Amino acid sequence: MKTVKLLLSLVFVTTLFTSCYTEVIVDDFVEQPIINVNQVLNSHDLWYVDINETVGFGEIPFLQKAFTVSFVNGTLFANNNLVGIGSNGDGFGIDVASYNAADMILDVNHDIDGFVTFDVFIEDNKTIELYNPTTDTSYFLEGYQRGNFDYDFVFYDNIHYFLQEYEAWEKIYTSDIGALNEFDNENYLQFLAGGNDATFRSSQDSFGTNANNLIWDYTGVYGVGDVAGNLNLKTLTLDYDFFDNEFFELTVINDRTIELFHPSSETIYEFEGRGYIQYLKTDNTKGKTGDSKVKKRKFKKERIENPRENSRV
Repeated sequence: MKTVKLLLSLVFVTTLFTSCYTEVIVDDFVEQPIINVNQVLNSHDLWYVDINETVGFGEIPFLQKAFTVSFVNGTLFANNNLVGIGSNGDGFGIDVASYNAADMILDVNHDIDGFVTFDVFIEDNKTIELYNPTTDTSYFLEGYQRGNFDYDFVFYDNIHYFLQEYEAWEKIYTSDIGALNEFDNENYLQFLAGGNDATFRSSQDSFGTNANNLIWDYTGVYGVGDVAGNLNLKTLTLDYDFFDNEFFELTVINDRTIELFHPSSETIYEFEGRGYIQYLKTDNTKGKTGDSKVKKRKFKKERIENPRENSRV
């Protein structure tokens, strides 16, 4: 009797393991998804271009300047400007290109930059890598829905670009309270894009002068800093060699107006933007004129060689 029970137990255990093994194989087969690159690109409304994670020494111009990109039914939209971010194009930005995607390859036909191709790699459920084999450079995009994307954070984290989006800033208000100081004479400021991305100019021309006719009296360097615990408040330092640095607390009143508080004199100034620059497709193209302003997002840390260089064919 014991021999029979032992034999039956052996048969039962063998059957159980055989059944489990077969089930695992079936489950593994069912769980393999068919990845559709268009489904991936359309899984989020906005893709934030995390410029600091870029790997490689090359540059893709339209990604280099974009804060976000969106893939909508064959049209590529981008937020290249901070002025109006969150409202332009219902949050998508402006139409900059057409695209086609298949077999984890993204082909972009940019309106000005032309044809660019990428291999698309899924890093996780909200991050993708766009690898351009021509430049051996990878851009990493983080996906968001418009309803939970923090436009304000992007705006204030990149405030120096906002200052560059006008041809000039005209002083429109000076408080009655505050000691007389040298900066009282400065009526216009300009923050230049390109180069070291930290050049400003100032003018004492009379109020109402057309931005194109301004005579810039001084050129120097400027810096924008953070204030701990206050995202919306920044510092602005203008380096005037002939009367030392001018330090301000910078507050954005709206998309066209900034407030500068001068702590040393306790004077409050307001400046309004003149000549809005809409950055479109290339570093040398603006929406309003053909001037050669350059707007390019800079890396905040040193770029490194692409570690996948030898593994991409």
